[in-house]
Amino acid sequence: MTLWQSLLDPFGYDFFLKGLVAAVLAGALCGLIGVFITLRGMSYIGHGLSHAIFGGYAAAPLLGIPIVLGAGAWGLASALAINAITRSRRIGADAAIGVVTTASFALGVALLTRFGTKGPAFDALLFGSINGVTRSDLLLLAGALLFAASLFTVLYRSFLFSTFDPEVADVSGVPVRRMDALLMLVLSVSVLATLKILGVTLVAATLVIPAVVARMLSDSFSRMLWLSTGLGSAAGAVGMYLSFQLEIPSGTTIVLVNALVFLVVLAISRGSALRRAGGLHDHAPATSSAPALARAGH
Repeated sequence: MTLWQSLLDPFGYDFFLKGLVAAVLAGALCGLIGVFITLRGMSYIGHGLSHAIFGGYAAAPLLGIPIVLGAGAWGLASALAINAITRSRRIGADAAIGVVTTASFALGVALLTRFGTKGPAFDALLFGSINGVTRSDLLLLAGALLFAASLFTVLYRSFLFSTFDPEVADVSGVPVRRMDALLMLVLSVSVLATLKILGVTLVAATLVIPAVVARMLSDSFSRMLWLSTGLGSAAGAVGMYLSFQLEIPSGTTIVLVNALVFLVVLAISRGSALRRAGGLHDHAPATSSAPALARAGH
């Protein structure tokens, strides 16, 4: 077999082609929603929510509920619980995430250990796998991406305003709590859809790294959305290919590709991009007006 034939060999397998499409969709989805998550200072919630959904994934079959429906509802309930606890201002967001999600993850491990699973193997759930990607998985990913893109397009200004200055947005008539709930819904659906490809332990990195790199490359919010989505999908494609060739879990290779892109951009920029990324949470001051923030998104 020639080198060229060896390089093209993966494309002759149906399971690899499905995995490749799934990785591209998963990368694009995580890259898109990751911009909103990182700018809100909620990077850790992607990691936590994946662990929470893991608990729902294990519990759903035992309760006689379809896995997608049960795990999705479990994840959304966990996200809303974290939001509610954080809004009480008695407990910080990091502590709320730690309590809710680690308890859910522990419950999932206990249930899977005791009763087993009817879905992917335990290690595949933790680290992702290109094996066993089905047509329904692709439809779920495509539907989640379409849902997220449509929601962010229709409610673009509301999400922009509530992301950069939620307090002023609230008094200006923007339904901030509703925006937060919608974002948690999109995040829950996204984590659930990407779980089989990226794995429980690596979803957070795929949500955060493309968005951080996009911030390193641009000051424009709208451009960040396009860059992060594109970087996520490209890393998904390259990572999936390397996963097949190196026989390493797909989630691992996708995250390593994302990390490599981050290091390359950092090296080329010689630190200036890192300083820009360091200002991810330096949102507009509370005195800013809605029109000014809307203009900042272009």
